Amino acid sequence: MKIYFASDAHLGARFHKDPLAIEKKLVRWLDSIKEDASAIWFLGDLFDYWYEYKYVVPKGHVRFLGKLAELADRGIEIHIFIGNHDIWMFDYLQKEIGVIIHRDTLTIDLLGKRFFLGHGDEVDFRSKAFRLIRAIFRNKFCQWLYAGIHPRWTFGFALGWSLNSRKSGLEKQEAQKYQGEEAEYMVVFAKEYLKTHPDINFFIFGHRHIMLDLMLSRTSRILIAGDWMQFFSYIVWDGEHLYMDQFLEGNE
Repeated sequence: MKIYFASDAHLGARFHKDPLAIEKKLVRWLDSIKEDASAIWFLGDLFDYWYEYKYVVPKGHVRFLGKLAELADRGIEIHIFIGNHDIWMFDYLQKEIGVIIHRDTLTIDLLGKRFFLGHGDEVDFRSKAFRLIRAIFRNKFCQWLYAGIHPRWTFGFALGWSLNSRKSGLEKQEAQKYQGEEAEYMVVFAKEYLKTHPDINFFIFGHRHIMLDLMLSRTSRILIAGDWMQFFSYIVWDGEHLYMDQFLEGNE
């Protein structure tokens, strides 16, 4: 049996040329791995925006959520890390589907090796402004205040903000490129973390929208999982080999 990792589908994003096509492709990938998957880990930003009100959840994503329910009913573990776009997952997916939600980085043993997993924004200590916004978004009192605003306004605002942020990032193409070992903050973090936690075999993150597989030491690697916007990439662990692949179809 195998364990799969994927990240950053941003389902529902306005910057997708065809959001439904992205969702259907993700469902086809899940269908393709369901016979040999023991667990699937989504490493954050699965949705471009997600906010659960007490009695209301976002519309859409029906095919994808239905597929997750099917896989969970088959006994496949489904793990979802919250990202910086879908922070506000509470208990809906846990209760309705049976997924396991992770709200911070996690160190875990999987098939005999030790993994350090997370979305990746958790280890970004460069920008004080980013850290402040992240703290506000995760604050329970701020979430309570936000929940009092009608979804008509919050969803439009959040999706518009995401679209503008994405456009800004595309204009700064270097932001989506590998920055090198000395500047790529996840690599910098992993190297520093290894000094006090040399037992970590694999660091796996999302968030950066790049595909990276880098040796950190003789016994440790870092992988950044790409995304489901341009790479359609994922990572596989079978207990012996950890490797990255892409779900490409037809003439892709």
